Amino acid sequence: DSLLIDGNFRSFHYNKPALTNSNASLVFVLHGSGGSGKGIMKGAAKLEAISASENLLMVYPDGYKNFWNECRRMATSEANAKNIDENAFFSQMIDYFVKKYQVNPGRIFAIGTSGGGHMAYKLALTMPEKLKAISAIIANLPDSGYLDCPEKKVPVAVMITNGTSDGVNPYTGGDITISGAFWGKVRSTDQTFQYWANLAGYREKPKGENLPDIDPGDGKTIEKYSYSEKGKPEVVLFKVNNGKHDYPNDIDVYLESWSFFKRQMENR
Repeated sequence: DSLLIDGNFRSFHYNKPALTNSNASLVFVLHGSGGSGKGIMKGAAKLEAISASENLLMVYPDGYKNFWNECRRMATSEANAKNIDENAFFSQMIDYFVKKYQVNPGRIFAIGTSGGGHMAYKLALTMPEKLKAISAIIANLPDSGYLDCPEKKVPVAVMITNGTSDGVNPYTGGDITISGAFWGKVRSTDQTFQYWANLAGYREKPKGENLPDIDPGDGKTIEKYSYSEKGKPEVVLFKVNNGKHDYPNDIDVYLESWSFFKRQMENR
């Protein structure tokens, strides 16, 4: 379907849901720069397969001409140049699914990959009252001098999955180049992780653990760092050692994101 936003028809995709009741959760799945809603569906197939039993509606929006107007001041996409109103798009999509399928407005989530991860960060930065939690994959927050979103600075549950050998989204921060164009600088993964942890009020060191190396042949291992306390939003980092600009094999990032989201619904 599509919605008319400021003279532009903004499209989104979803499979007809087999919801078990009218209190369903909604998860936006956000594609990377240059991608599409339909294109990101394959990666989320395992979560889509259990969506009915989990009473979950998954929505795959399309960026404006395949890009999001995220918080990157130096982005060269038309979405950024025209300052496309993403907040209006997501707000109206939420209204659409609340009205049409009676999803629970208190159970709205977003999983974003790469540029979609930046868009997920934008949702958490600028409209945290609309989302319960986000999961950002292979994406760091823009550095402060390259961030052009107003920050509401409201605590949000955030899960981050980044690779230490990512040549597009540098784990230690620095320049971002897309199709030969400079898109500004990003913070390091540790700085991004701490931004959300600080907002949530965590001051101690995170809990750390090594995850089982289920696929030793891929040369990657995962360390998990987490902040979790009753009454506070959880903040989690999956550090993928030797991970590039891709998904790790030892976890399914979508199933892991959903487990993370469900914990936020239980944490009061």
